[in-house]
Amino acid sequence: MLKVENLNVWFGHAPDRVDAVKQASFHVAEGESFGLVGESGSGKSTILRAIAGLIDTWSGRIEVAGRPLNARRRDLAFYKTVQMVFQDPYASLHPRHSVDAVLSETLRLQGMDDIDRRIARLLDDVGLGRGFRFRYPHQLSGGQRQRVAIARALAAEPRLLLLDEPTSALDVSVQAEILNLLSDLRAEHGLTYVMVSHDLAVVGHMCDRLAVMQGGSIVETMNVDALRQGTASQDYTRQLIAASRGYARA
Repeated sequence: MLKVENLNVWFGHAPDRVDAVKQASFHVAEGESFGLVGESGSGKSTILRAIAGLIDTWSGRIEVAGRPLNARRRDLAFYKTVQMVFQDPYASLHPRHSVDAVLSETLRLQGMDDIDRRIARLLDDVGLGRGFRFRYPHQLSGGQRQRVAIARALAAEPRLLLLDEPTSALDVSVQAEILNLLSDLRAEHGLTYVMVSHDLAVVGHMCDRLAVMQGGSIVETMNVDALRQGTASQDYTRQLIAASRGYARA
């Protein structure tokens, strides 16, 4: 479903140019859930934004469903295949647009018909129900806002979802609900996920394989069983795993 080869992403121009991602390569099979982990500033979210077409200063090769992508995305077919869910549900929804307006606009932009039926189904899919249709973001909790953001992403009926730390801005009590919803949606709709997270427990729960990033580079790719068993091959990955388990008593 996704192939990334020798991806470089940068910001600015010499001599002030910042190389945010360097020679990153990985692939994601159809139906797989793939994680990108690492400390803040390691380039995880930058890779997602390059795939989504939100950054055009990159080189290398990105293929989605066998189709190579250009730096600028202008075709509707791409956005019917790939959608993104952002980290902050408070910032990703327009404060003056109701849930109905958000979903209606998205469906119309995707050329969908039968808008009323589709909105009702999307709200049911994300566990909100039709009573939320005409509410505004300020009338919703953080978890409910993120459910709306997920519904908006699903409106295009995509095959690949890019998830940029979709639970990190939520209360701990709500995080598990959203992660379980995403797992159910993946199974129900046959979706492929690429998930960015700094939380190895989240990646261990959600993903089949993962790539570990440090300083803009992928230092190791491993399956989730190796993550759970702590059998990493790189020192940096072992340090991340140890840190995620907390401090050991002396």
